[in-house]
Amino acid sequence: MARISLDPPRNPVARIGRWYSRRRYGRVLDPVAAMGHHPRVLLTGGRFELGVARWKALDPVLKHLAVMASAARIGCSWCMDFGRWEARELGLPMEKVRCVPVWREHRDLFSDLEARVMEYAEAMTETEPAVTDDMARELVGRLGEKAFVELTVMVAVENMRSRVNSAFGLVGQGFSESCEVPSRAPGGPSAPARPGPDAAKPVPWE
Repeated sequence: MARISLDPPRNPVARIGRWYSRRRYGRVLDPVAAMGHHPRVLLTGGRFELGVARWKALDPVLKHLAVMASAARIGCSWCMDFGRWEARELGLPMEKVRCVPVWREHRDLFSDLEARVMEYAEAMTETEPAVTDDMARELVGRLGEKAFVELTVMVAVENMRSRVNSAFGLVGQGFSESCEVPSRAPGGPSAPARPGPDAAKPVPWE
């Protein structure tokens, strides 16, 4: 249950935010409603997100996998729920998206580069960050410096989103069949919802 009212006082900024959200997504997003309590925060955040959406140096699939891996590592079920909707917009198969939190157990679904991007996103999300020189060097070599910068900042942006939404107590709005962070692919044995401490360790690439 949300820790803050999702029916903020009416003000011009909140009304615009609610209108845009309904127009774009068919409903008022809970983070928009929560931030409506502080019009300046909502306005600044909205402008920032519109700017982020214009970044095009990084492949959109790699970007989305990085965002989902970061959200899963933090445990933001709202972001995972919404991320499934975004994945459908990109045409990503749901089987692949559902396995992002445990991608190491389903390596056959992901390319080598996709796996390295998700590993990097998880390492950035750790407290303290666990990015290594080798991780960065490999991705700079394969993506180029411009796309690497975009990847890095996108993971940081998702860290902000996921931590804010988790602190607000937002758990999902039905964008996917389940708003919980999946722990394993359907049919797999049960496991803790969040990846264990080994999730951030570098993958032994062959």
